[in-house]
Amino acid sequence: MTLYQPLQLADRKTLAFASRLRNVETSAIRELFKLLGKPGIISFAGGFPDPAMFDLDGIREATSQVLNGPDAGAVLQYGATEGWNPLREALSAHMASKGIAAKPEEIITTTGSQQALDLIGKTMINPGDKVIMEGPTFLATIQCFRLYGADVVSAPIDADGVQVDVLEQLIVEHKPKFIYLIPTFGNPSGAMLSLQRRKRVLELAVKYQVLVVEDDPYSELYFGKAPPPPSMMSLSQDVSGSREWLVYCGSFSKVLSPGLRVGWMIAQPQLLANAVMCKQFSDAHTSNLTQAIAAQYLGLKRMDAALDVVRKTYAERAQTMADCLRKDLGDAIAFSQPQGGMFFWTRLTAPGADAAEFAKRAIEKSVAFVPGAPFYATEPDRAALRLSFATANVSKIVEGVGRLAAAL
Repeated sequence: MTLYQPLQLADRKTLAFASRLRNVETSAIRELFKLLGKPGIISFAGGFPDPAMFDLDGIREATSQVLNGPDAGAVLQYGATEGWNPLREALSAHMASKGIAAKPEEIITTTGSQQALDLIGKTMINPGDKVIMEGPTFLATIQCFRLYGADVVSAPIDADGVQVDVLEQLIVEHKPKFIYLIPTFGNPSGAMLSLQRRKRVLELAVKYQVLVVEDDPYSELYFGKAPPPPSMMSLSQDVSGSREWLVYCGSFSKVLSPGLRVGWMIAQPQLLANAVMCKQFSDAHTSNLTQAIAAQYLGLKRMDAALDVVRKTYAERAQTMADCLRKDLGDAIAFSQPQGGMFFWTRLTAPGADAAEFAKRAIEKSVAFVPGAPFYATEPDRAALRLSFATANVSKIVEGVGRLAAAL
């Protein structure tokens, strides 16, 4: 007698997944990466820093000091959800150098700034809540907030960032739970919110009592000698009452190493307390080891010199890409040249142009980019596309843009 009877096909049931998954789909960027295994392909697709720019010697030295130091056992142990205290102290000093006064207890460390955004979604969003975001904006954040049931509203941008007059109209109309902005060298737009508009956003936050999330992973990657305008968190000291309506998300992923997965969040105490509670359920705490390495690295005072190299390299690559786009594609493409960051946001000018179809032709020519439509929460521009210059050297950029021209 057979004790085990296998299920017949007719008896099989499908898993009943959470209904929230209906609000999201697989990242178009991650899906594109599956096509990049073709030999000889030149990729302008990824939003990754160039690993050749990592300060390996400094990270090795910091790691060695941590593992050979008196706290070696502690960094390999469980830790506080709020973060490794020496790093929170180092981040407080780091923020002070950027004009942001934040005590260590006003900072929590996160597993990359992406976790900070997820914690904001968990603690703030009820199904059906309105959230205003730039259009276009960071795709993963659109997906994250939608996962928690947000009804995402797009605010238009130009080369100077979000259009604040339209933003105010949207605030009045939708009464959002919060506003999410990447004010400095946005992903994918590369736009930089002007000083005047930054102050206006803070005034709107106070006027309408609405939370503003400032995501700031790229501000250190500026070209030229002049840094970008101060962060909104820094400017909040000049706009009475605005600090309590701000959340600041920072990250070392683009300036030190994404593999360390170290980010941080500054916010008012009640929001931080709820974020810490939710983080306890997610990962207990960010790796003590990588937090300690980041803290030790900051103590070595190598960041400024390392960033000088990155800025010069990225500035040269961005200028090369701009020159090649003008030379090889001419009037077929329109763009504003970025002043920092990692991206060109461009648009095909031919009537009815479809960047997704162009991407398929480009892959056939062994060059890749990301079509722009997924970066919009609503009303996508199907002629738009994102090009990243960060991981391709000058010669690859020249050759890759030439392949783009051949794919038109």
